[in-house]
Amino acid sequence: MKIVQAKKEKGANFIFITDKITLKDPLVLVFGNRFLLEEENLYQEIKEMFPNGNVVFGSTSGEIIEDKVSENTIVLTAIEFEKSTYIVKSKNVKEFGYNDLDLGAKLIEEFPKKDLKHIYIISEGSTVNGSALIEGIEKEKHISIGLSGGLCGDDARFEKTLVSNNATPKEGEIVAIGFYGKTLEITSANYGGWTGFGPERIITKSKGNVLYELDGKPALDLYKKYLGDKAKELPKSALLYPLNVKITEDSQPIVRTIINIDEDTNTMTLAGDVPQGSTVQLMMSTVDDIAEGASVAAKYAIRNRENLPQLALLVSCVGRKLVMDQRTEEEVEEVLDVIGNQSKIMGYYSYGEMAPFEGNNACMLHNQTMTLTLISE
Repeated sequence: MKIVQAKKEKGANFIFITDKITLKDPLVLVFGNRFLLEEENLYQEIKEMFPNGNVVFGSTSGEIIEDKVSENTIVLTAIEFEKSTYIVKSKNVKEFGYNDLDLGAKLIEEFPKKDLKHIYIISEGSTVNGSALIEGIEKEKHISIGLSGGLCGDDARFEKTLVSNNATPKEGEIVAIGFYGKTLEITSANYGGWTGFGPERIITKSKGNVLYELDGKPALDLYKKYLGDKAKELPKSALLYPLNVKITEDSQPIVRTIINIDEDTNTMTLAGDVPQGSTVQLMMSTVDDIAEGASVAAKYAIRNRENLPQLALLVSCVGRKLVMDQRTEEEVEEVLDVIGNQSKIMGYYSYGEMAPFEGNNACMLHNQTMTLTLISE
């Protein structure tokens, strides 16, 4: 595996942070601030740098490269696989009438299954129901094929997110990268570090990822009551107080972040499903707990690997970034301490993360976690 990395700030050229070497048919991952991705000629600029590359864009709520976290930048990682291959496919939510379940099923159907090891998703994050998208993919793929990725971000604005494959970044796009190869080793894991507080409540009315009622009362009204003065800053302030969702008494709890609110209907839209009958509780965290959570995620991801990773793709939730503020880089440093300096690191802050729970094969949508996908060939 050969890797080239670069970074770009507004109004400047890309600066390479590795040796600038010629790569054969590289996969070029480009994560960046939404406004910078909208700049004219960006796609052409990257294609001139990597004329034979497959360029995948995703907007962010913060960019990760090496052990650094930045804002209002673009980070780029170009990968040449020497023993493996990859295929990139994409669909737009509008083509499916925003039916994310069908989109996921159709997307995975396009990948040849022979020697397919892993699917990595880079999804728009503004309207998609990540749970339904994953369900559609999981329904059609074999359990042995890994699945991970994330929902793209737009800082804490929640206005629009951009994704594309070999095209100018656009709204509504979902990109899937299929990795193939007998020697390829890809592992993924996630962990949060958040703690529940306050009373537990029952979801008495919901549909998909839209939450209507808790204990028979309008969910948004109750949530605003808990937030107090911070309710004026919704949906941004909701990133600091996500919901812990337990679907059944025996199931592992999942965390859900609010990505939109509707004052007219008194509802909240979350990044993934919130099934009726589930128990929910508010959550909060500290800087130290989040940093420790990143370390745990890294330990889960590297556990039982045969080879050290050459590339680590990190997806961390924008809510974690807001809590950590100027200490955000500490969670990336925790990851590096675990996986080793031999691995190149790249990633972004998201509206949702995709990975299996520890000890499980099936992928789930998470919020407020650090998610790692470790790759070697």
